[in-house]
Amino acid sequence: MARDLADPIRFDGRVVVVTGAGRGLGRAYAHLFARLGARVLVHDAGVSRDGTGGDPGVAAAVAAEIAAAGGTAAVCTADLCDRAGCEAVVAVAVAELGGVDVLVHNAGLVAFAGIEDQDAETVERVVAVQAVAPFWLCRAVWPRFRRQGYGRIVLTVSGVAFTVDRALVDVSPYALGKAAQFGLMNSLAVEGEPHGIRVNAISPVAATRMYRGETDEGELAPELVAPAVAFLASEACDRSGLVVRAADGRLSAGAYRSGPEVDLGRVLVAPEAVRDVLPTLLGA
Repeated sequence: MARDLADPIRFDGRVVVVTGAGRGLGRAYAHLFARLGARVLVHDAGVSRDGTGGDPGVAAAVAAEIAAAGGTAAVCTADLCDRAGCEAVVAVAVAELGGVDVLVHNAGLVAFAGIEDQDAETVERVVAVQAVAPFWLCRAVWPRFRRQGYGRIVLTVSGVAFTVDRALVDVSPYALGKAAQFGLMNSLAVEGEPHGIRVNAISPVAATRMYRGETDEGELAPELVAPAVAFLASEACDRSGLVVRAADGRLSAGAYRSGPEVDLGRVLVAPEAVRDVLPTLLGA
């Protein structure tokens, strides 16, 4: 495949906020943005996989790595479980790096248990970070994006929330949050269009601490997802409402689409009528 690098994607002069950037995917994103010239806010509360605990050194270590490589980074360790924490992320970016041009919401939590065994406190943390925090983060950057006539938002979704084929039996709060971000993406894609704001989503598959499968060395590396995120976050991406799935160097893209339509008429029909047209609706 020919690669045209005559018009390279760069982030010189841009400030990029990456949540959950202390490990795994977020760390890979932060490093790539920095190499491409961005000033990067490395956000990470340093919590465990289910949101407990906290280690500020996790974010600081990545920022130090970026600085050692000649890049520019600032650190934020705010808890994303409430509105104040989300607003603090944006405030730190503005105060320390001079603004915000890109928001990548990568932070996420997961608790592996069936729906009856999910602990209430853990569910609230997972849903707060996966479903509510994206709203408050986007709301915090929105006035600035609108005033400057430019902004890029990349949310994070997952196939486990969209298809039965990829669904898992023990991650319902996680799936709830990922599906919520899909809805938020679609809504803000429309709202942001007149203001030069583009909102898209990444559906990553990578061997991070949330991944439970077996992998060989180098397989499903987080770094293989980062280029897709960088594109969606760049000026080169002038579309909204895209979901790009990135897994081990393989890319696919999609959006919600309706299937074939059957007109049953503006009359009250029996449920059996729906049953009988279902194969047509499903394209069978």
